[in-house]
Formats: sequence, C-alpha cells, structure tokens
Amino acid sequence: MFCARCAGDSGSTEMSDTRLILASASPRRRDLLDQLGVRYTVDPAHIDEAPAPGESPVDYVKRMAREKARMVAGSRLPPGVAVLAADTTVVLGDAILGKPRDRADALGMLARLSGRTHRVMTAVCLHWSGGENASLVETEVEFITLSRDICEAYLATGEPWGKAGAYAIQGCGGAFVRAIHGSYSNVVGLPLGETWQLLRACGIGTLLDSVAGT
Repeated sequence: MFCARCAGDSGSTEMSDTRLILASASPRRRDLLDQLGVRYTVDPAHIDEAPAPGESPVDYVKRMAREKARMVAGSRLPPGVAVLAADTTVVLGDAILGKPRDRADALGMLARLSGRTHRVMTAVCLHWSGGENASLVETEVEFITLSRDICEAYLATGEPWGKAGAYAIQGCGGAFVRAIHGSYSNVVGLPLGETWQLLRACGIGTLLDSVAGT
C-alpha cells in the first residue's frame, strides 16, 4: 500500500454509515463494485491524464488515482463521505500504453502487445475527511501473436476505444490472452480483493461483511 492513513483498525465499523462516491464513469468499475454489494453514487473526475516527463508507470498510476480522488473530494469533504478512485494503465517494458488517441495509435499498441507479456497496473485510492488509504496491484498478461487483419477486425468492433492498451479483457479482447498471472479484476479496472480490503478497513460495508456478521 502507499500513502496509507486509515481512520481505524481493520474491521472497524467507525464509518459504517459513510456515503461512498465513485470518482469514475467506467461501467466496468461500477459492475465490479456492484459485485461487492456496495452502495455508492457516481461523480467522475476529469483531470489531465498525461504522464509527467520521466514519470515511472508506478508513480503515474498512483498519482492519477490520488488526484482523481482529491478532485472529487474537493477542499473540504464532509464527514461521513468517502471517495473511491482508481486508475489503470498497461505497461510494456517501461512504456505506458494509455487510451488510444486514434486508429493508428490503437493499431500500434496492439502490434506492440502481440506475442509479448505486458503488465497491467491499477492504483486504488480511498479518500475521506479523516485521511487517505490506497493500494497498487499489478498483473502480468501474455498475448498471442496478432495479425494485422485480426487487429483491424478488433478495431471494427469499437471495443478498444477508451481502454488502456487498446483492449478489453472482459470482451472480445479476452481472446488474445494466452495467460494471466495475478488479479483478473485488476485488468478489468478495479482489483476486487484490494478494494474490498480498503473499504472494510474503513468500515464501509459490503455483501461479504453482511454475511460475516450473520
């Protein structure tokens, strides 16, 4: 974890009535939060997502998640409200592959990923009036070799747009994956295990906590 300042010990119910805000418009992150049975509202963060000169992939995703959470929280977040933000990026070597700008950019990303193993990093940040806590998760994904025709056909589906690395593992892009080492939900955009732990440590209830309490 990084920038960790939790309001209480793990399992605390101090914030059990906290209202959660998801600082993301991603339907994939909403679907994953829904799996946990968390009640929340959506208030997307709009920030400049360009990496800083010389910024490492790890520092980049950590900064993005932090800035998204803090932007939605504003200068004075009311007590009883928490903001959850996340940022996911695809990393090949030391290169950050973000969302494709256009067709040529998307084709270039897929060609670079073809037949190689890349990393998917997601930083998750939970911010509230009493502090901030966060986690970083990394997954290795190996692609099969992709022909130009396959890449063209994939672009025609419209799926790559708005996706880091120009693919969606939960969609047709999942057919390109030969192997995955680590969290699948991390590649989708929100690592469930780590997100649950962040929420649970701050007393924000989920379906799992409801079962545990019966």
